[in-house]
Amino acid sequence: MHHYKAFGLNILSEIKLPELSDGDVDTKHDLYIQSASFDLPTLEKTQLYRRGVRAGFAKDADENLYLHWNNVGSFKAMNGNHLIVNPLVEDANLISLFTVSEALGLILFQRGLFLLHASSVQVGNEGWCFMGTPGAGKSTTAAAFIKAGCKLLSDDLTAIGFGNDGSAYIVPAYPQLKIWDKTANGLHYEKSELQPVSEGVNKFSYQPKSNFLHEPVPLKEVFFLHKARNRKPLVPLSAAEIPTETLKNFPLPSQLLTDVALKRHFSQSFQCTRSARLWKKKRPDGFGNLEKWVNECIPEQLIAG
Repeated sequence: MHHYKAFGLNILSEIKLPELSDGDVDTKHDLYIQSASFDLPTLEKTQLYRRGVRAGFAKDADENLYLHWNNVGSFKAMNGNHLIVNPLVEDANLISLFTVSEALGLILFQRGLFLLHASSVQVGNEGWCFMGTPGAGKSTTAAAFIKAGCKLLSDDLTAIGFGNDGSAYIVPAYPQLKIWDKTANGLHYEKSELQPVSEGVNKFSYQPKSNFLHEPVPLKEVFFLHKARNRKPLVPLSAAEIPTETLKNFPLPSQLLTDVALKRHFSQSFQCTRSARLWKKKRPDGFGNLEKWVNECIPEQLIAG
């Protein structure tokens, strides 16, 4: 058995998940990850692709959630505390990659967290979140902030919770940020400190395991990145745009957002505005301009932290 920590959960797992932080053996687990076969219900096609394979999704009468990737694996999420993994390939690293992404996201969804397809970092004592369409530069922007001295909170999947006073906070994920070779070169990352990942050619991971912190961080800034040249560099998101933009950046099958779950998503998206400022941000052209913007953003917050 393996003990891990991610998204605020103490995890007991039958399979190796090397991306995650090591957990405390003596701590009661919040999530049990089991390796076993199970029958799949009838699947629906989703908008999710990983390694070029489209995911299938199902939900049964007991509220169990299923994801399936042909020739990779099937996943069954139960009650927010039990994830069953049925591997269909012998590559353990590949199974781990699929487990700690959308499959683990199903568990977080069942636990009521607000989920975004976004990268996030800690700037001083604040949580900053970056999202946008594929290629908008979520991970690249996060990598630039990390290079400037900020801490990684999450890559690809950002989970947001809410305190008793309604304030929003980011729940740190695990210590891995995936960046393309072009980004590593443009931001002058030391290649010897990066690990190749199986997700794509010329892609690497930055793994700050030694100083990755798991305490929640208050959400303060949310940036919806774009590359449109005919828009202002930075404008606040209007109230009408907030639910639409967060829906666009929901990281799990769209079939989940119906009825009560859709109302919850809308409510949580507006609840974020009580704590954070939401912006539409044109990502600066070129790595030099990106780093200039980052350096202009962070001094005051870093001093405060």
